[in-house]
Amino acid sequence: MQLAIVINLLFFAQYVLFQFIKFNMENKMKIKRILISALVILGFTSFSNIANASCGSLVIAEQNWASAELMANVDKIILEEGYGCEVELVPGATMPTFTSMNDKGTPDMNPEQWANAVYTPLKKAVSEKRLIIANKAPITGLGEGWWLNPAAFKKHPELKGMTAVQILERPDLFPDKEDPSKGAFMGCPAGWGCQLANANLYRAFEMEKKGWKLIDPGSAAGLDGSIAKASDSGEPWFGYYWNPTSMVGKYNLKPVDFGVPFAGRDNWDNCITLAEQDCANPKPTAWTKSEVNSIVSANFAKTGGKDVLGYVEKRTYPGTVMNGMLVYMADNQAKGSDAAIEFLIKHEDIWTKWVSSDAAKKIKKSL
Repeated sequence: MQLAIVINLLFFAQYVLFQFIKFNMENKMKIKRILISALVILGFTSFSNIANASCGSLVIAEQNWASAELMANVDKIILEEGYGCEVELVPGATMPTFTSMNDKGTPDMNPEQWANAVYTPLKKAVSEKRLIIANKAPITGLGEGWWLNPAAFKKHPELKGMTAVQILERPDLFPDKEDPSKGAFMGCPAGWGCQLANANLYRAFEMEKKGWKLIDPGSAAGLDGSIAKASDSGEPWFGYYWNPTSMVGKYNLKPVDFGVPFAGRDNWDNCITLAEQDCANPKPTAWTKSEVNSIVSANFAKTGGKDVLGYVEKRTYPGTVMNGMLVYMADNQAKGSDAAIEFLIKHEDIWTKWVSSDAAKKIKKSL
């Protein structure tokens, strides 16, 4: 920006000198008019450069799941319309996006970085000031773990207030369709990281001995289908899921307290999340705390501008609202760009608290 101003000044000086030589000193009024016009042009150009320098061009990751798509597109609209930024959305996923930000400093921001997936390298990147955690909780009420559907409570009121440890003593409340003498616990599809965690927790809590069967749903569609089928038919469902998701919002799934504390990162990282042959003695434990951050590059933290960074710091979606938006996206097959407009129109009471009053007026006008 400073270089641009200097260049403009040089051109201005050259222009004035030329006009001064061309006209004699008796044409003072004409020179004065030239001078004023040149100053106006120079001032306007310089002011535009200063205004744009407060934000400039940003690259934001639009990761490949619904909540991340929504957040990236909301960021794009707010930053462009409210703060004059030029925003480019680029495709992303948890590991590739983090690796690119950590190694190359691009994209400038990841709105929804699941921290457990990159726990150690993220901690190192933050300590070495390559990356900045701009928002430690952009979504409330999130987490992985074990869940029950409302039909379970309706059919068996005694489940209310029971912990996972207590529920595991009652496999009879969740009879398996193929073998009703066993209780059915729905795990994760093969190949998912949570499959290993659930398999090791199944051993840690001695669920087979207590009369439970660990079910592999086969796929994401199979897992979602098991919830939908049980809920639509009024049958109890017990198994693994996570939040925020459209399924939690649509079927009002309830998380279950494990009834035991988290047994430490060593047990989790070096046993629970590993293959059975590498986890000889899993300890009963609650699910590790889920953490999602909005992270930005160190360069963005310096050049993005105080107002822009302040917006990212304040931007928090209530979990119930996020789940409602995910249901909207699923039911309407809506893209992130469409869902972002829907969110901004319907939840003005939420997002206007994230931005300045001036930015809010500009954003409302653009919708």
